[in-house]
Amino acid sequence: MSDDPGSRGSLGSVSSPAPLPDGPYAPMVGAPAPAAVAPARPVARAVLAEVRRDLRGAAVWALGLALAGIPAGLLWVWLAPRARFEVVEGGAVPVGNPSAELLVADDSVLVLVLAGLGLLAGGIAWAMRRRRGVATLVGTAVGTALAAVLAWQMGELLAPGPSAAELGDVGARVTTGLDLSSLPALAVAPFAALLVYVVAALFASADDLGRRDGVSSG
Repeated sequence: MSDDPGSRGSLGSVSSPAPLPDGPYAPMVGAPAPAAVAPARPVARAVLAEVRRDLRGAAVWALGLALAGIPAGLLWVWLAPRARFEVVEGGAVPVGNPSAELLVADDSVLVLVLAGLGLLAGGIAWAMRRRRGVATLVGTAVGTALAAVLAWQMGELLAPGPSAAELGDVGARVTTGLDLSSLPALAVAPFAALLVYVVAALFASADDLGRRDGVSSG
């Protein structure tokens, strides 16, 4: 075979690529780099350790929030407008001129009470600097949800509607009871609490939400 460079063609000398090694040390095409997955493990461990430390405090916090449903229910009974009726032959007639908004007043007043409770709970939860984190967030949501249910049941228990015997007593005057017609209204309390907490967390400059500052200041 001639060694004349002109006989090699216009591309000159071209060498074939070396074959890829076989066996367990062969590189895997498309496999993720191990360094990209490794940092996620310490973060997950840190979050789990934080949740374990805050679990007891979060449970106590949720229980305290649930008990806050008692004064919330009393406030609903006090603020919700109620109409009076006089029992006559064949039914009952309203006393005075009750407003048409009474049909939705029970729900509206309870929503306002629960919204105030949620905003207050979210602010207090964020103010507990040493407890900021996932456990406190979950405890706030669960506690405000239980408080909403307790407030609802407390209000309907303390302000029941007239009984069948009272409606059958001609000449007697009865008062309408509290009745929640829209159960989704109970979600207002946890929604408002989580909204305050999450918005405050978005404006936090530290990655730990300022927990270390709370420990050092304490």
